[in-house]
Formats: sequence, C-alpha cells, structure tokens
Amino acid sequence: MENGFDWMQLINPEFYINLQIGGVPVGIYVVLFIVFAETGLFAGFFLPGDSLLFLAGIYSTELLSTVLVVEGDFINVFILALLVAVSGVVGNTFGYWFGAKSGTYLYAKEDSFWFKKKYLIQSHEFFEKHGGRAIIFARFLPIIRTFAPIIAGVVKMDKKKFMLYNIVSSVLWSFTLILAGHYLYELFINEFDIDLKKHIEKIIIGIVLITTVPLVLNAIKGNKVTEEEFKKEATDDDDNEKPGIFPN
Repeated sequence: MENGFDWMQLINPEFYINLQIGGVPVGIYVVLFIVFAETGLFAGFFLPGDSLLFLAGIYSTELLSTVLVVEGDFINVFILALLVAVSGVVGNTFGYWFGAKSGTYLYAKEDSFWFKKKYLIQSHEFFEKHGGRAIIFARFLPIIRTFAPIIAGVVKMDKKKFMLYNIVSSVLWSFTLILAGHYLYELFINEFDIDLKKHIEKIIIGIVLITTVPLVLNAIKGNKVTEEEFKKEATDDDDNEKPGIFPN
C-alpha cells in the first residue's frame, strides 16, 4: 500500500490478509468478515473465498498472532481454521434466515451490481438436484455457496437438518483449504526450496480456474430454464401437491 491504493487489490486475497489500519494488522478480522459475507450476504458472491482461505493457511502465523500468540504450529493453524468455520456457520445461518424472510422479494428484485437473479435461479436448480447435500457441495463452489443457504431458507428446509449440513460443510471447507495452504507451503519450501509467497498470483489464478470449472461446465451443459419459465414453474402449484418456491 506504500505506492497508493489500486482498485485491483480488491480482488487480490493477499491484500486483505496483509491489510493494516494505522499500522495495526487487521487481516484476521477482514478474513472472518469476508467468510461471513460470502456465505451469508448475497452481495458477497464476488469476494475471494477459496483463494483467501488457501492463502490464510500460508499466512496462518501472521494472521493469528494479531489476536492470540500460540505455541505450536498445528494448534495455530487449527485455531485459525476453527475461527473461519465458525464464521462460515454464522454466515450460512444468516443467509438461511434472510431467505426465509425475504424469498418473494428476492425473486422479484431487479438485477444490480450487488445482486444477480440468474445466480439465485442457478443455485435453486443446484439445490433441487442435490437436496440437503447441496449445502455441503455448494460450500466449495464460488457464487453457489453464497446463494445456497438463501435458497434453503426460501424453500423452508428443516432447520435442524440445515444446521447439520451447515456445520459439516463449514468445517470441511475451512479445514481443507487452510490446512492445504499451510502444509503445502511448508512442503514446497522444505523439500523444493520454493517459497509459495513469491508465487501468490499463480496460486490465485490456479484456484480460480479449478473452482470455476464446475460452474462453467454446468453453464454450457444446457437444459436451463429461462427466467420466465422458472417464475412460472415456481408460482404454479395448481397441478402439484407441493407448493411453489415462493413463500406465502
């Protein structure tokens, strides 16, 4: 930040991790907020979730030392992953509540920079295909993970069942990515003398490509209903015993 602010930094996870305000490191708080926002606020779909957690694993010592000094490498990264998991659980819970309270409003809402109805529709299709397991699968898919808990709230998924999938998915997501980042960093620097911190851009690009492949394949596969057809199907419950997706 010595050379001034660059708007492109907002899509760089390393910017958030190393962020300082008045010389005070605030990366850990920013990471936890981003995890909450990406999993609980529909406006958080553009935030760097997977790459952020992977890099958080690489910078785990620096991040956690801001709030807690822990002796022991494993305990350090474990606590960080646990904090992120809790933030993910809270975020998804908020998303569920928001969907349950404002489902009709969301489907009637016009598109904006912060909200894209097509993502809501795609997430609903994903939820219909995978059922409750969609909460777990969605956690590893950008955009879908933002809208999946909202859809679960819209369709009034059983709260206890949702919380079970919510907790499991948050733990799997946070621990998998953070531990992978942490121990792959150690492996590369100890075995190959390669400092992954010097290859952050390549890592981010690689993670983005890997996590977006399923979304791209899903998009080009076809068989997608149009928005008008989706609305008609969602509200038409005359010939179906099950109610439409719009809450009464």
